[in-house]
Amino acid sequence: MSHYRSNVRDIRFNLFEVFGRGAVLGVGAWSDLDQETAEEMLLAAAELAETKLAASFSDTELGVIELDPATSSVALPAAFKQSYESYVDAEWWRMDVAPELGGLAVPPSLRWAMAEFPLGSNPAIFLYAAGWPQAQILYGQGNKDQRRMAELMAERAWGATMVLTEPDAGSAVGSARTKALPQPDGTWHIEGVKRFITSAEHDAAENIVHFVLARPVGVPGAGGPGTKGLSLFVVPKYHVDLETGELGPRNGAVVTKIENKMGLKASVTCELTFGADQPAVGWLVGDVHNGIAQMFEVVEYARMLVGTKAMATASTAYLNALEYAKTRLQGADLARKGTRDAPDIPIIKHADVRRSLMVQKYYVEGMRALMVFAGTVLDDIEIARQGGDDPAAAVARNDLLLPIVKGFCSEKGYALLAESLQIFGGSGYLKDYPIEQYIRDAKIDTIYEGTTTIQGIDFFFRKIRRDEGRAWSALMTEIGDDAAALASEDQEMAAALSGALDAVRSAVARLGEWADGSAEEPARIHRVALHTTRVLDMHGDLLIGWLLARQSSVARGRLSADGLDGADRAFYAGKIAAARQFAAERLPLLKAQRELLDAGATTELLDLSDDVF
Repeated sequence: MSHYRSNVRDIRFNLFEVFGRGAVLGVGAWSDLDQETAEEMLLAAAELAETKLAASFSDTELGVIELDPATSSVALPAAFKQSYESYVDAEWWRMDVAPELGGLAVPPSLRWAMAEFPLGSNPAIFLYAAGWPQAQILYGQGNKDQRRMAELMAERAWGATMVLTEPDAGSAVGSARTKALPQPDGTWHIEGVKRFITSAEHDAAENIVHFVLARPVGVPGAGGPGTKGLSLFVVPKYHVDLETGELGPRNGAVVTKIENKMGLKASVTCELTFGADQPAVGWLVGDVHNGIAQMFEVVEYARMLVGTKAMATASTAYLNALEYAKTRLQGADLARKGTRDAPDIPIIKHADVRRSLMVQKYYVEGMRALMVFAGTVLDDIEIARQGGDDPAAAVARNDLLLPIVKGFCSEKGYALLAESLQIFGGSGYLKDYPIEQYIRDAKIDTIYEGTTTIQGIDFFFRKIRRDEGRAWSALMTEIGDDAAALASEDQEMAAALSGALDAVRSAVARLGEWADGSAEEPARIHRVALHTTRVLDMHGDLLIGWLLARQSSVARGRLSADGLDGADRAFYAGKIAAARQFAAERLPLLKAQRELLDAGATTELLDLSDDVF
């Protein structure tokens, strides 16, 4: 039986009932796609995930994936390759490729909703396939030859990588030392070592195209210190005849190590060495030295991917735990304790198990709503561009949401997995159930594509402060307006949401005061950094509470209609219950979080001697 449990009903609810995505289908660039077809796509993708994709999830059955040092090659397990090939054959990956490259014209909100299925059932499959969006980026930013390579990447389903990190320059990308030396023929020779590179070597594609950040040498106006001195180069594993698409000899970019990880073992994480035994030939993307800006299109996609993966894993864990709780008989009803003939009851009847399940439910469903909401913002960007309008406001909102999507969802998703495992008791600690692998596979989500600390710093300094809070203020105003409107339906929930909003606004204002004061007293900036992760987390809870409240409003309207069957009534009642529980249990905590910013003991942390630790 498959480990994976999908939740198509909740995805449909978010897409079409809460966020009205049916209205953007059938028009403009998405004129060939209607809601009925979209719903059929969701069902088909869920079925594929629950069967063929999930079949090779268990890492105990796949064995160890090793590097052949003689050929610098990696052979993926046969079962995993079969699952991967089923994903390729289904061609859902074409949603991430532009129509001009043979892709499908699909709104981003639907694309990311569909991504939940492979990321929840077998995330390594999606990570190997995640190179295809880079073909689109190369097509949009590259010169004529590079656009041709992008066409070949999509046509032949080549792999691709994002190559930033170095052994001595992890999160500090600006400290990278990999060099790019210009050649008389217009190519570049890349020299250096990169680390933690996902999917840098495998046999599931005939070629792999590396997108490499390196520092040009001896080039006026390029190659200086920091991130601004990095340029982006495209370096294929095999040389390519661009006219015919035929592969030539191997390039000088080779994997020299496979990392031995605690989880996500089907996804190879590699050390990639350039130019050790032969030149690693690369081409400057777009013939311009603008590496960080170019690469950030890939980074933004990757951060959305990580947030979706975290939510998808937490969702299937919760649904596994829920099923177990309904069938596992253990212990008598506490109200009948001491009664000799009291029967064992399903553990879902025990109060604390119900509490744990509700925590999982409201966070999982809230994070799913957050992912779809972020997808609708991407829809807005595309719609504005298609209509010749300025997408700046939607772009700014997307920039604001991404650190929350990545940072909050990865942290919260990982924490929820412990709740899921606890429902199983001792059995959850065994490999008999998938939760222990979920936990091992999910920990990386808080680390790669920018740790949670980085997301918090980015959120406050770049996404709030850099545009003087315009995008942030607009979102806070929208939440405030919805909280006011909610009062006519549920005064307690509205009051909790308004109180949480006040706490978040006050927290951001206090950090702003400290940041402004750092001009005269530089050490104050450390006080800001002490709380940026906390403030990011507060925003995550605020957005979850807001979106659950929106869901509850829709659910109330649906429950007032005639003709609902029992399953639908339970579904909508669950939405109201989740929103009310979250408002009662979580939103009030934001006031305490705000008060911690000014707590004396918290501030003293910065003045402690290192020896104290």
